[in-house]
Amino acid sequence: MSVTTVPLRPVSKGGLWLLWVGVIVLLIAGSAFAWQQTVVRDFEVVKAGEGKSPTDGDLVLIKYTGRLGDGTIFDQQEQAPMPVTGVVPGFSEALKKMQKGGKYKIVIPPEKGYGAEAKGPIPANSTLYFDVELIDFRSEAEVRAMQQMMQQQQMMQQGGPGGPGGPGAPAGPPPGAPQPQQ
Repeated sequence: MSVTTVPLRPVSKGGLWLLWVGVIVLLIAGSAFAWQQTVVRDFEVVKAGEGKSPTDGDLVLIKYTGRLGDGTIFDQQEQAPMPVTGVVPGFSEALKKMQKGGKYKIVIPPEKGYGAEAKGPIPANSTLYFDVELIDFRSEAEVRAMQQMMQQQQMMQQGGPGGPGGPGAPAGPPPGAPQPQQ
């Protein structure tokens, strides 16, 4: 058996540099791609919503399910009103990215959740996983105005100005009430 040799030309120093740069670029690109595949996204849009997003001064109405890393559900609500700033930092940041009618998956690392502190069924240093739907949101001023209107309506129904027992109502106890003894 004979071996055929193929003469190779010598590689210039500049060509060797380019070869090494190409190898390094391929290694970096390959490791960056692998790293990107293992990174857990902290905010994922499942279904896009419409309109503006809530701000720090807003109150949101959401439907959510909260899970631990092992899949255990620690909390869920069909309609939960809450202030954007009244929750853990990671949840607040996520709420400000949402739009009305949208559905989202959120991952909150311990440092943006409860950290080293255990809270009820949530162990210390837990990563929290949420499925959230933003039903609606309003500014605090809108909510206060709605509350005032409801209080005024209740006063009217319970005998406030212009309602039963108000001006023009007959004097004395309401019908059927015990009469004072003489």
